[in-house]
Amino acid sequence: MTVFVRVAEQASFTAAADSLGLPKASVSQAVSQLESQVGARLLQRTTRRVSLTPDGQAYYERCRDLLADVDELESMFQQTPATVSGRLRVDMPTGLARNLVVPKLPDFLDNYPGIEFELSCSDRQVDLIREGFDCVLRVGNVHSSGLIARPLGRLSMANCVSPGYIERWGKPEHPAELSNHRLIDYSQTLGSQTGDFEYLDGQRHSTCQVPVALTVNSIMAYTSACLAGLGIIQAPRAGVLTYLNEGVLVEVLEDFPAEPMPLSMVYPNRRHQAQRLKVFMNWVEEVTEGYVD
Repeated sequence: MTVFVRVAEQASFTAAADSLGLPKASVSQAVSQLESQVGARLLQRTTRRVSLTPDGQAYYERCRDLLADVDELESMFQQTPATVSGRLRVDMPTGLARNLVVPKLPDFLDNYPGIEFELSCSDRQVDLIREGFDCVLRVGNVHSSGLIARPLGRLSMANCVSPGYIERWGKPEHPAELSNHRLIDYSQTLGSQTGDFEYLDGQRHSTCQVPVALTVNSIMAYTSACLAGLGIIQAPRAGVLTYLNEGVLVEVLEDFPAEPMPLSMVYPNRRHQAQRLKVFMNWVEEVTEGYVD
């Protein structure tokens, strides 16, 4: 596996042999034996270059993770930040990445220089096992079987509009006024808009109907539509913090917030949890501490 990974990264049997201090014939033989063992062609060989096949790409990514785990296991009793290594693949909402995680990520990577970090930001719920994610940050209730959810707290919500929206429609002071306003609706499935505005009514949360100006299925489009003055959005405060601080979004109906949303760290149920994942999850818990109830 080590030889195969080196050939894949060097895209050359000769360069891989030189870096490993082995004869080129031994490197070629090792890769051929590995292909026979797994029953798949891993490398495409031409006279000019060596490249990964689709099967080889998938196998290469798993090999890198496995070899990193082996290195980590061998040094598990001498763990220091310098010995924590390997690829860490994480998915989280764009707003949390932009406002909470990425600004402080340089400090984390400086402390753990051996970690190769891969960050995905998407609206959909990724398949952790099939897509090879180590963990994901999820907002809302978690209903994934076979996964472990580590609660981080509850994110407070903010009702937001743009200054341009206020100029056109006015600033709402009470949910009873919202029939004269416009809402931006978020739905992962278009055609299922609700027009529901959720708010705190005394001691309980209730909803009222608001005319829908636009329905989107993307968090980025949701925020962009609000910035364009198309309507009101209800979003976790941590996700729109930058816009509020810059004044390009304005909070309205502060006394009528939507119910806070759970924030969880979700990861596969693995018996052996890599040290790189442990230190990252502990770090995320510290980073988000000031933004959750």
